[in-house]
Amino acid sequence: MTDMSAQAQTFETPTINSKLLTTAVLAGAFATLGFDLFGQTISPLLKDLFAPYLGAKLAPVALANQSLGIITGLGSKLISQYGIGHGIHLLTGLILYPLGYMLIARPISKKVTPFLPWWGTGAVYGVALFVFALYIMAHLVAGNPPFLGWGSITWVALWGHMVFGLIVAGVHHWRHEK
Repeated sequence: MTDMSAQAQTFETPTINSKLLTTAVLAGAFATLGFDLFGQTISPLLKDLFAPYLGAKLAPVALANQSLGIITGLGSKLISQYGIGHGIHLLTGLILYPLGYMLIARPISKKVTPFLPWWGTGAVYGVALFVFALYIMAHLVAGNPPFLGWGSITWVALWGHMVFGLIVAGVHHWRHEK
């Protein structure tokens, strides 16, 4: 077996160390800010130019409250009262989703589609997060229509999650793949 074929069959998962964790938090902080800035400010400002694809305000905390209320059986009102939805939004945005990119999405992309640039992987990862949020959590867990009925909030969520994925991928590339 040649060196190239042996290398192509190897799947490398990054080592979890202080640099990776620092990158995750940096990427998560910038990506969560980008996601929230886009979903809370930029989208509503662009409503008149890009309706119905923009204009809605994202409500990730409300979705987290609703989903957690159902999962725990405590109801979204109690979950909301204690700010748990905010905590989940921050935990997933700051740490869990960036680690998902670095430990799962990027290594799989490098193995399966080595020709795909980091920004392509970031955009695809954003779409995967969108599907997770609006189909699995909003629909299957919380009982809302699939993808929230494909209204303007759906499109804002798609673009917002792609912004998130691109920022995470960009910070990861800057710190680990230059």
